[in-house]
Amino acid sequence: MLRADHSKVSELFEQFEKARGQSSKEKLAQQICTELTVHTTLEEEIFYPAAREALPRNEDLLDEAEVEHASAKELIAQIQAGDATDEKWEAKVTVLGEYIRHHVKEEQNEMFPKVRKTRLDLKALAEQLISRKDELISSDQPES
Repeated sequence: MLRADHSKVSELFEQFEKARGQSSKEKLAQQICTELTVHTTLEEEIFYPAAREALPRNEDLLDEAEVEHASAKELIAQIQAGDATDEKWEAKVTVLGEYIRHHVKEEQNEMFPKVRKTRLDLKALAEQLISRKDELISSDQPES
């Protein structure tokens, strides 16, 4: 499920880069921010704590991921507070995309394989993630 979220957001960033017109860029940016807010909440509330428990204590990848989330959240807040007429608004969306691409690459190439090798019950974890995602989407007010 987390990989599917990564793919969806990646596609949205690609659409944003190709989009023409202020309205379509704003709509795509809003969708990106919503998707990322839900996704980061899922990882921070459920996935990262479970991974932290299952992985060796000196797991720097999780610390880095949490710092990357903080940077992404800051940009998301700036993007949501602005609009396409703001001088640096589009640059902020572009930089957010670069952050997210880097973050996704580390998760999928390094963190996920390490977690798969642990005794973590991935099916139970997936059920938790799906249930919480449904709650966040239906509330329309993701918690961060």
